[in-house]
Formats: sequence, structure tokens, C-alpha cells
Amino acid sequence: VQLQASGGGLVQAGGSLRLSCVASGRTFSSYTMAWFRQAPGKEREFVAAISWHAGGTYYADSVSGRFTISRDNAKNTVYLQMNSLKPEDTAVYYCAASTSYSSNPRSMHYWGKGTLVTVSS
Repeated sequence: VQLQASGGGLVQAGGSLRLSCVASGRTFSSYTMAWFRQAPGKEREFVAAISWHAGGTYYADSVSGRFTISRDNAKNTVYLQMNSLKPEDTAVYYCAASTSYSSNPRSMHYWGKGTLVTVSS
């Protein structure tokens, strides 16, 4: 599975962005998909995940209620809708795939290249 994330950019605090991650490969629908982020000088951290059938979604406490993860298996795409953005959300955002849910980046099987989100105050 190859993953390509897009949709990052510069936004003011309180604004919104939607990230997309397109996957290649025939087995996209069987993977749990996740978003992670990494701010400068910090470790990569879990943001959100969604099960293969979209029946289960998981969020980090820091984004719960502001971010929404979704997926369209017909389009091989996972989305991250980010609302009420804060300067502390500034980071490179990565999409990842795994065979089961995990918030540990070491458990991911595939990674996409990141997309930069910058939130100005």
C-alpha cells in the first residue's frame, strides 16, 4: 500500500482544514487507517484512527471534538477534517495504515509522506 497525503497549509487559529490521504493498492479497505503528527523537536504522536469498516473511530484527547476522521473505501481515501485549529496543532501530518487499531506509530505497516499544517495565532 502506498499512501499520499495532501491538504496541508497555513491557516489562522480557529480555522479549518481537511487533509486527504489516497492509497494505492487493492486491499485499502482491509486496513485500519490513522493520522499522526510530528511537531518540530517532538516525537510523532497519534491523532486519529478509523477501522476498515468505519465502524470504529479513535481520537487523541487533544483533538477529540475538533477533528473528525472518515474514509471512503470506494475512493481509497481517508480524510481528517480539522476544525477550531490551534497553534499547537502545527505539525507535519502523516497518514498510516495498519492491520488493526493502534496508537503506537511503531505498529503502523505503511506510511505516507507528510503534509505540513501551520496554524498562526
